[in-house]
Amino acid sequence: MQRGRFVSAIEPCCMIRSRLSYVRFHLRMLTLLLPALAYFIAVKVRFGFNLFLTRRAPSYLPSYWHIMLLTTIVWTIAAEESGLWNLEQLYAPDRKSRRLLEALAFTYTIVMAAGFLYRGASYSRLVVITSAFFLFILGTIARIAFRVVLEMLRKSGKSAVKILMVGTDRFARRVAATLQQGEVLPCQVAGFVHLPGQDIAVEGPVYESDEIPTFSNGHSIDDVIIALPADRLRDVQNIAPALEKLCVPRRVVIDLGEGVGIRDRLTDLGEIHMLDLEPTLAETGPYLFQKRIFDLSISALILILTLPISLLVALAIKLTSPGPVFFTQERVGLNGRVFRMFKFRTMRMGAQDEADTRWTSVADPRRTAVGVFLRKTNLDELPQFLNVLKGQMSIVGPRPERPYFVEKFLGQFDRYNARHMFKVGITGWAQVNGWRGDTSIAKRVEYDLYYLRNWSLSFDLQIMTMTLLQIFNSKNAY
Repeated sequence: MQRGRFVSAIEPCCMIRSRLSYVRFHLRMLTLLLPALAYFIAVKVRFGFNLFLTRRAPSYLPSYWHIMLLTTIVWTIAAEESGLWNLEQLYAPDRKSRRLLEALAFTYTIVMAAGFLYRGASYSRLVVITSAFFLFILGTIARIAFRVVLEMLRKSGKSAVKILMVGTDRFARRVAATLQQGEVLPCQVAGFVHLPGQDIAVEGPVYESDEIPTFSNGHSIDDVIIALPADRLRDVQNIAPALEKLCVPRRVVIDLGEGVGIRDRLTDLGEIHMLDLEPTLAETGPYLFQKRIFDLSISALILILTLPISLLVALAIKLTSPGPVFFTQERVGLNGRVFRMFKFRTMRMGAQDEADTRWTSVADPRRTAVGVFLRKTNLDELPQFLNVLKGQMSIVGPRPERPYFVEKFLGQFDRYNARHMFKVGITGWAQVNGWRGDTSIAKRVEYDLYYLRNWSLSFDLQIMTMTLLQIFNSKNAY
């Protein structure tokens, strides 16, 4: 067993949490400055004047201060929820550009919608679109440059965090190797603390647990990392009193075994700490905030733009068939809750039980002449944007099913109920691939589960684009 002693040295604070906070702050500030720089370049390219429109600017040019401020505010929300200043994302092997594009799509969808609804000033659409292009370029360059700077600091070795690790077995060796090879935050392991009954599989100074009080009050180490396998976590309480004498933060590596991850799964509720074994994306920040703001903005815009069409449809329904303009029906939504979904009525009035338990078929005699056209063009779905505004649905998600069929399919298809962990949608991945109406439920579930596993704002935009391209040529729309 190799033994060693720590040498007391007064060094600047370089604790893990404070160091990460310091680096994240600079990345956040850099990211938040990008929209202003993008608008500056866009206005310069378009008009040849600076962003602040000095006396040289023609009187017909509006000030871009307001739209730049709005873009920055929305960009802040998008960047936060997309994790653009998450250091780990800088080193992720993929999806870096995808996350940046998601944040851009969210930001400029809201900005364009706000520009359409606000008539106080007329902004050049070319400037707004050009600023989006430059924001993508600047964002990509900024992230690459930031990573290069971090890599230079890591190679210099001056910013490494010095760690005392509790544990000497193979688990501790793996944790130590990961920390020392870390790209985000380089670390140096100053020594290992051996616990009774542990194997020694590490390389470096090893200390017995009773030697901890002789250390120099943490002046030569920045953090204590307790690296114990799951079956020895009870030892944390035994060694905690000795570690309290070191004036440095103490952290525990949590590894509950293969298949149980920790990231974004810890929930604090008062004094109770819970680990989510099966979290859902519907509880994440991007889904709760980005998707909801996106839904509200697009739904309000669509309802306003299609208001003349909706009035004509309502008039046609009234003139050609007795009964109400709207048809409401119970559907199963998020977390299995039942809500009433709105549609333009496309069928003659009949028994409610029949509508709740029967599929629409080719040449269905219940359809009205106007209803055939509305179903073929999907215009009967327009009132569902009201359900989106009410928060019962999303624009994109698994299509809501009737309670009768949900009960039927639960016993026939594995994981069918998993589709209710997201908000149901007006359109979805299964629908744009042709699985709608009286088609294979197994295939529909397969596509819905794929959507649940791979949800992102850019995926939603892809599905919306495919929906628009198919709007007048939808399969199985009868």
